[in-house]
Amino acid sequence: MKQPAAGQTIFTNDQGKDITWKPLEADTAGLFKNEMLSNGYIYLTYDSKEEQSALLHVMGHNMLYVNGVPHAGDIYWHGYLYIPVKLKKGVNEILIRCSRWARWQGVSTHLLFPEKFIAINTTDPTLPYVLLDKTSEELWGAVVVINGTDKTLTNLSITSVLAGKERNTTLPAIPPMATRKVGFRLDATGVKQKNSYTCSLKLTEKGKLLDERPVTIEAVNSEDHYSNTFVSAIDGSIQYYGVAPQSKPDGKQPALFLSVHGAGVEAIGQAKAYQPKSWGVLVAPTNRRPRGFNWEDWGRLDALEVLEHAKKKYTPEPHHIYLTGHSMGGHGTWYLGATYPGKWAAIAPCAGYPTLTGYGSADGKIPGQGASDAENLLLQASNPSNVIELAQNYKTAGIYIHHGDSDKVVSVDYARQMRALLGTFHKDFSYYEYPGGSHWFGNESVDWPPIFDYFNWHTIPDDSAINVVDFTTASTAISSQFHWASILQQEHSFKYSRIKLKRNKKKNAITGTTENVSVLAFSLEDFKPNTTLTITLDSLASVQYTVKSANDIVYLQKQGAWKIGVKPDPKHKGINRNGSFKEAFNHKMVFVYSTAGTKAENEWSYNKARYDAEVWYYRGNGAIDIIADKEFSAAAYRDRGVILYGNATTNTAWKKLLANCPITVQRGSIKAGGKQYTGDNLAAYFTWPRADSEIASVGVISGTGLSGMQATEANQYFAAGSGFPDYLIFTTDMLKDGAKAVKLAGFYNNDWSFENGQQVGN
Repeated sequence: MKQPAAGQTIFTNDQGKDITWKPLEADTAGLFKNEMLSNGYIYLTYDSKEEQSALLHVMGHNMLYVNGVPHAGDIYWHGYLYIPVKLKKGVNEILIRCSRWARWQGVSTHLLFPEKFIAINTTDPTLPYVLLDKTSEELWGAVVVINGTDKTLTNLSITSVLAGKERNTTLPAIPPMATRKVGFRLDATGVKQKNSYTCSLKLTEKGKLLDERPVTIEAVNSEDHYSNTFVSAIDGSIQYYGVAPQSKPDGKQPALFLSVHGAGVEAIGQAKAYQPKSWGVLVAPTNRRPRGFNWEDWGRLDALEVLEHAKKKYTPEPHHIYLTGHSMGGHGTWYLGATYPGKWAAIAPCAGYPTLTGYGSADGKIPGQGASDAENLLLQASNPSNVIELAQNYKTAGIYIHHGDSDKVVSVDYARQMRALLGTFHKDFSYYEYPGGSHWFGNESVDWPPIFDYFNWHTIPDDSAINVVDFTTASTAISSQFHWASILQQEHSFKYSRIKLKRNKKKNAITGTTENVSVLAFSLEDFKPNTTLTITLDSLASVQYTVKSANDIVYLQKQGAWKIGVKPDPKHKGINRNGSFKEAFNHKMVFVYSTAGTKAENEWSYNKARYDAEVWYYRGNGAIDIIADKEFSAAAYRDRGVILYGNATTNTAWKKLLANCPITVQRGSIKAGGKQYTGDNLAAYFTWPRADSEIASVGVISGTGLSGMQATEANQYFAAGSGFPDYLIFTTDMLKDGAKAVKLAGFYNNDWSFENGQQVGN
């Protein structure tokens, strides 16, 4: 990039207007403000007298570069990003890509020089409440540790001291010039009464005290609202959920209400909006952050993870599980309700919108009529987000729609849209517009008594009571089952798969139709052993199957006609892994950077891995192991997702993980099946199943040269609802030409073969 100068033309836009650099000064509050910043950049310099470390604290930006090195942005002005940076002697360049929030709040920029560069940062803690009748339970908290040195820190520990009780926790490695949110244990047995307690956290290295900071722990009675923390299986980080406990436990199994919050709302705040219910307990997951993932992608996984934690902890009556939420959580209710039919007795979206694209929450422009094949394939990868296409799944549960008729944030028109849609097929939904209600008109915006009255007379039916199935999914690894029927494999990944079935237990018959289904499974517990079952699908020839036992499952495979089959190979596409590049960012993923390339290539690889870890922390309250390729071994990271940075020339872990992959990226070229592309400006994102695992995948972020590698920095795959197919190969021209620069994109076949899958190219 050329050093900017006032009046210098950057580019000419589609209307022929020259876009130029303009001088801008901070206001008296130290903020940069200008309407153009919502889609603009700020260029700053800092003249350092020597090479030194600093902490960069910026708010109101999507991302930034320091001397060409990318770092995460504080889009929403949360204020907890303190990023270690290395300043060179002389002029240092800082290029800030601003967020739309800059239009209203401006951009705040600070360069700090603290006394300690190995320290605890307590501006973003994740902390539990202590329940006085359960002080012996293991408790976890989490804080950020800053490593502003040039070495990896591997011998750190945190000692927590709470009410005179100490507990020591060994910390994971923290890479150089990086931060990591780390978990620590708490011993609460010294807490005896309801109060706020100061907990001291001591950071040590081999017994040497490096830093000490206090955090506040709340102790409450079991009938009070509180937070539970847990270790997430997604990435090993510490997460929490809020609880509104049952007000009058009677020894019977309670109902369970899962309440998903709106944008900017903490889960404990969501829980506190509800008065405790006499007949059930309410839990509020976090979506990983107050804005997080819009309850899609890893927000969806957080909701499911908390649901399972709550089931184990509170042992609810399994027929009485309900879903509700407000605003973004209203969207989450529509989304989770459509994606997981059969899990909920009833759902209640409050002030919600059905889709991200319809509301305008999706990143980027949505191609319309005349979209290219590449654009349509990228949209296909986003199909799980489209609840309108999944709407028939709503038939399985009661629905109560609650919306203020004067809502200026989420228009009541969205509620009316869904009322009209449900009116065409749904037989059990209620609808209420609160007169004069704004977006938030007090706790009744969520804690509306008629919702819980409606819930109380709805239950999840037993499988034996369900004889008609109408179920749609866009990915079997996201959602595959409805009561006794499961879609195990699709004919085409991420296109909609639908089954419409009728079961006649008296005649021992199942009939129906399928769309985009390759393998089906039916649970046969409601058919008597040794009886012959007749299955007729898609008006094709019937198949006969003799029921072996009460726990029998029949598998059906489509090969022109439907035939009795076997359970699919768990290493093929299916319910464990179904592809999409984003799928690899799961199962406690580890980031692996290269050391076998040139100095510049290896620096890019590490910097990109660290940048992604920063974004994951900011968006998902998460923590990632970052290791060098030479440190990776399959045995040490068994069944974990792996994100590999670099190419076959630069990253020595490539051969260990991708030996049989049909896509190979090396310096100067990419081979994909029988296709080959050359040049140093090619970039690629793709996934490949780990050969030694039935669940984990490898995600690759690669380029044929520095130019191509740097092009991978532009796409935000952590953005909620964004679609990435199994593989995407593009050039640096994507930065200005969009999807026209896609060379190849597609999905593998069910056996992960390249040639028999779906692909498009320009």
